[in-house]
Amino acid sequence: MPRGRPFAKRTRRLLTALAAALALPLGLTVATGGGVAHAAGLQCSVDYSTNDWGSGFTANAKITNLGTAAIDGWTLTYSYTGNQTLQSGWNGTWSQSGKAVTVKSLDWNKTIAPNANVTSSANFNYSGTNTAPTSFSVNGTVCGGAHQPPLPVLTSPSAGATFSAGATIPLAATAVAADSATITKVEFYSDTTLLATDTTSPYSFDWSAVPAGDYSVYAKAYDSLGASAESTPVGVHVATGPAIVASPTTVSVQQGKTGTFGVKLSSAPSSNVTVAVARTAGNTSLSVQSGSSLTFTPSNWSTAQTVTVAAASTGSGSATFSATATGYSTAAVTVNEISATGGDYAARFLSLYGKITDPSSGYFSPEGIPYHSVETLIVEAPDYGHETTSEAYSYMIWLQAMYGQVSGDWSKFNASWATMEKYMIPTHADQPTNSFYNPSSPATYAPEHPLPSDYPSQLDSSVKSGVDPIAGELKSAYGTDDIYGMHWLEDVDNIYGYGDTPGGGCELGPTADGPSYINTFQRGEQESVWETVPQPTCDAFKYGGKNGYLDLFTGDSAYSQQWKYTDAPDADARAIQAAYWADQWATAQGKKSDVAATVAKAGKMGDYLRYSFFDKYFKKIGNCTSPTACPAGTGKDSEHYLLSWYYAWGGSSGSGGGWAWRIGDGASHFGYQNPLAAYALTTDTAMAPKSATGKQDWTTSLGRQLEFYQWLQSSEGAIAGGATNSWGGAYGQPPAGTPTFYGMAYDWEPVYHDPPSNQWFGMQAWSMERVAEYYQQTGDAKAKAILDKWVAWAISETTINADGTFKIPSDLQWTGAPATWNPTSPAQNTGLHVTVSAYGNDLGVAAAYAKTLSYYAAKSGNTAAKTTAKALLDGMWGNYQDPLGIATPETRTDFNRFDDPVYVPSTFSGTMPNGDKINSSSTFIELRSFYKNDPNWSKVQAYLDGGNAPSFTYHRFWAQADIAMAMGAYGLLFGE
Repeated sequence: MPRGRPFAKRTRRLLTALAAALALPLGLTVATGGGVAHAAGLQCSVDYSTNDWGSGFTANAKITNLGTAAIDGWTLTYSYTGNQTLQSGWNGTWSQSGKAVTVKSLDWNKTIAPNANVTSSANFNYSGTNTAPTSFSVNGTVCGGAHQPPLPVLTSPSAGATFSAGATIPLAATAVAADSATITKVEFYSDTTLLATDTTSPYSFDWSAVPAGDYSVYAKAYDSLGASAESTPVGVHVATGPAIVASPTTVSVQQGKTGTFGVKLSSAPSSNVTVAVARTAGNTSLSVQSGSSLTFTPSNWSTAQTVTVAAASTGSGSATFSATATGYSTAAVTVNEISATGGDYAARFLSLYGKITDPSSGYFSPEGIPYHSVETLIVEAPDYGHETTSEAYSYMIWLQAMYGQVSGDWSKFNASWATMEKYMIPTHADQPTNSFYNPSSPATYAPEHPLPSDYPSQLDSSVKSGVDPIAGELKSAYGTDDIYGMHWLEDVDNIYGYGDTPGGGCELGPTADGPSYINTFQRGEQESVWETVPQPTCDAFKYGGKNGYLDLFTGDSAYSQQWKYTDAPDADARAIQAAYWADQWATAQGKKSDVAATVAKAGKMGDYLRYSFFDKYFKKIGNCTSPTACPAGTGKDSEHYLLSWYYAWGGSSGSGGGWAWRIGDGASHFGYQNPLAAYALTTDTAMAPKSATGKQDWTTSLGRQLEFYQWLQSSEGAIAGGATNSWGGAYGQPPAGTPTFYGMAYDWEPVYHDPPSNQWFGMQAWSMERVAEYYQQTGDAKAKAILDKWVAWAISETTINADGTFKIPSDLQWTGAPATWNPTSPAQNTGLHVTVSAYGNDLGVAAAYAKTLSYYAAKSGNTAAKTTAKALLDGMWGNYQDPLGIATPETRTDFNRFDDPVYVPSTFSGTMPNGDKINSSSTFIELRSFYKNDPNWSKVQAYLDGGNAPSFTYHRFWAQADIAMAMGAYGLLFGE
């Protein structure tokens, strides 16, 4: 089912700091000869990871030999600080004495060759907190972390540079090695083509006679310890003929001030060339102050000349300035006029906005669809970088709303909603049989199961569904049986080859132009992305097995061709949130009519989003102990009023007869709640739901969401997981003593368990940011009380270093439980606790966190919150910028799961559209063989072969948008 954020399995590398001041690498002494490493000369690293299910866990310890001689026989030792108790181990002889753990090699894995590794695993039980060990030794030698790869930076050309066909492009790079290693060589690439190798600093290469086209160039550095890494790629354009080059292509100018950009030629002219610069479209408050006529000669053509643009003291919006000359391609520069009070942070927003929206950066497809990330090799909730999610679309809409606030130009906001509507909301042709839907019998029951191996799940018509109470009023309000909600996952470039083109047809195949609707998660709480089988949303039995992919998930006597979609409610709510801000900001500018049509569509989306308020099978809320003991709902008694994990709908296609179904979800995670969206849908008349009870439902939801946060707030301040009306996904009996919220059972990790759904701090920052925006708009005392406690906790767990770098919480662990909810006398939850088990500098999360602090500080006046927000934003800006945005390298130890088996029943056999086999021996990579052609695959393959975990610098669209908006929000709120 949908995942609102990357939820790949995360592992934790624990490093020791014992040798921080030593001149020699950790554990290294002078060897006295011989080809086998013993204790005196041993160099090693240990990667420790866990798969934790609350009362027990699997520990994995990977020992890597960093030395030049083989390790012949090994003994690993480490200690826990809690009550972790060994149950059984494998790939080594495990024993435990008190808190100390010892693992001895077996005969077959006792030898570890240089740069090779072995992994040994064991199961443990525990209660309370499962704190990871912090120090490991092999044969008595303390082991550090694995060697860090070098850091290359491409210094030439600049991103977006333009050249003439046949020109020479100067490539240059710097490279720094880590851990006392040295750089051995730097390679220069264009896409996957190796252009040159340089072994001497400064590293450079003149790429001559480059033909016309668009190129992505990067540098790859290698060090003396065998590690390598790639720089961030830079996009360059080579024009078919002579061209004018302008840089930068986006400029921000405050009211009453000036800004500049440079102009030069792409190649030497044979005689003097005069370039004219003028405003050709847009905001008339912007004009050329100097540089309207520039002369370039055969000797000065490559030296940029300055154009100065002046902004009037009033006015807002963007303008296009064009640099033209006879026989030359035109260069265009977008200049944005920003408020005099917007300050540096508004300018930062526009700078990042320019990078994100620059076509050469690679954030968008040719259709204007935001990719999950610029990079393709990434496995998270989307299992490929050039897939996209409804989450990404919602961030695109929000980004363009803030652009409208800063620039006064609302055309891009409206266009972003139109793009989402065209490509991510199924058309009538994509959901053709909704007219057969029977609200009195919404869907046939099929229980959920814990493990993928428990599937397919048998349909059970003896368990009765309740009545859908909103279908009729939605049809009456909007005149259609179709659902107006986003499907959650899209294969933008049709890499899988299903070809389910929106509005265009079902399973058109690998040669169809993208984008294509797809699905992944379908098989229970323990199914991670590494265990999924990608499948089409419209299953015509052309691919997969004899019944397409259907019999991997449900068991039935016969199957019909069908379509099905799943909505991620947090994404739809975020789009509504963005539309609310667009309406507020446009109204303040006197431009409410500019956004009116789009804002009304947000109200329509909110009306349909109410399906997420209902139990999955419209059963009554509370006291469900079995499928039959949970009575069918007869109206609003099946409504919990919370944003649940998903809602879904589907129906027949082909010749299978007419039928359709709809389901909600009884499991709600606090991280999906959005009180600002609820507030918007109940108070902003421009987006008022048209249905008979829509406003009433959202009014109830607003209060219920705030109560949900109160119920789940830990003693420290962080918010615990959520609640479910269907324990185990099968209306089971919750464990004795489980607290409840309006009859729904507490679940510290609702919906999915690999990894636990409330482990990631990002859920905290995302959700509390919405509470803070709601508080800033309303001053609601309940919201303030929640934020007062949360903000104090979060700041206490945040470290800002002197150089501006920072550490924020990354992983959380939970103990205890809340009290059963009493709305008239809420408990203080003194027995519910959170512990930060890992820290990091996830920049997208840091941006959401900074926004939370900013909106909270703007209303409450809390100085610490404002100061911390500013420090996070300044730290990002000062330390982590690159040509594509703001990003930092990530070591992906979870990529060892490319070889993970994917459960397929022995009775199933089929093929993917590209011919990849689907059978009981399938692995993640075997279902996605296209990955082996990715330019970065060699880094993963080396890791799978026993090398170091690969490092990547990712530019996720949602994260870059959130960083930009965090800058803009701070400028808007504080005028700095």
